[in-house]
Amino acid sequence: MEEDNIAVGLDIGTTKIVAMIGRKNEYGKVEILGIGRTKSLGVHRGVVNNITQTIQSVQQAIQQAEANSGIEVQGVTVGIAGQHIRSLQHSDYITRNDVEEVIEDEDIDNLCSQVHKLVMLPGEEIIHVLPQEYKVDGQSEIMEPRGMSGGRLEANFHVVVGQISSIRNIGRCVKNSGLELNGMTLEPLASANSVLSQEEKEAGVALIDIGGGTTDLAIFKDGIIRHTAVIPLGGNAITEDIKEGCSIIEKQAELLKVKFGSAWPGENKENEIVSIPGLRGRDPKEISLKNLSKVIHYRAVEIIDQVYLEIKNYGHEEQKKKLIAGIVITGGGAQLKHLKQLVEYVTGMDTRVGFPNEYLAGETDKEIASPLYATAVGLVMDGLERKVFEKEERELAEEEHLGVNAEQPEETAADHNSEGKENSHEEPSIPEQPKQPARPSRNVVEKWFDKLKEFLDNAE
Repeated sequence: MEEDNIAVGLDIGTTKIVAMIGRKNEYGKVEILGIGRTKSLGVHRGVVNNITQTIQSVQQAIQQAEANSGIEVQGVTVGIAGQHIRSLQHSDYITRNDVEEVIEDEDIDNLCSQVHKLVMLPGEEIIHVLPQEYKVDGQSEIMEPRGMSGGRLEANFHVVVGQISSIRNIGRCVKNSGLELNGMTLEPLASANSVLSQEEKEAGVALIDIGGGTTDLAIFKDGIIRHTAVIPLGGNAITEDIKEGCSIIEKQAELLKVKFGSAWPGENKENEIVSIPGLRGRDPKEISLKNLSKVIHYRAVEIIDQVYLEIKNYGHEEQKKKLIAGIVITGGGAQLKHLKQLVEYVTGMDTRVGFPNEYLAGETDKEIASPLYATAVGLVMDGLERKVFEKEERELAEEEHLGVNAEQPEETAADHNSEGKENSHEEPSIPEQPKQPARPSRNVVEKWFDKLKEFLDNAE
């Protein structure tokens, strides 16, 4: 039985599907209880193109995780990625009726809801509405408007958009695997949560998550996400180039890339050669490691160039937007030898490889603390945060409910004869909207998520 303080992250990638079960220990670190990993069938460049095969892969990964942990999985937090994801900047405002009243969560929800009404291209839907900074009556650069008073509340938003069909197909795969959909998160955001420190997000950093089918980019500055992009090239493109360039099968190409591959051709001498077994009695094939690294180098440079173009589009060269913490690379592709040096050479920015070990408990297996599992760890963290948020909501509702009950006997005694039955019937619905502490509101995202769940329920 899945406990209240346990969350499950499901990373549906192009090359692998990972199910990870985790909980927070007494030190606030994430303890991984079980992990399941299977080959991803039916996903191309982050988009589901064969639901039946994807369901089978998801079920296998979940079964492995359950067997490793002894915990029965009921609900998951799933990641959204794929080449259909795009982002845009948008500014919007609301006019408040009472200028003297302080700005509350409700005002921010109204402003975010307005952004959700933006007209998108046919077949697209807004996934995330992420406020950047606010303006109150023309006063700019406000990070937290709650508690201030004013008539006009404005904000700049980073809006993430995706194809409705692709998002719904992921939801269907989860639902048809016999699982409950607890939440959806953009994969670059999940990876960022697991490998970036708050100091890096404040200073300005670009996270590059190199997956099998896509490379995801998330840029942070002043602790806020400023830009996201998905480039439809990843580690599989490098494997494909090796396969074509060396005339070998895909399995051998992947093995060559992982064992002997390098993104820097100068590292290999001309006489370094590796022998590949021939197919069905054919002679073995000899491959020069220098030529192998040249093939990898050209494709790696293409991927980095496209990412760097996005960083320039964000405005990295402006003094105010400078990314002082440089670049962090993560994902399976980040394990490629000398990729860090190549990224530094192409971009001229400080670079490090991002491991999710900072947020993991000390005794975690080294293999799990690999860049390969950065997204899955981030999804577990998001799921745990969501459970804490829901628990707080429940407690607030119960407190208000108990407060109402404590006052109720006096009223009931006074009006007992006339409307006792009516009062007892309406009582549970009194605490409709419990007051929340000042914190980033998730109501709009939850409303969108509820709409998706409702669609999936009706589709059956």
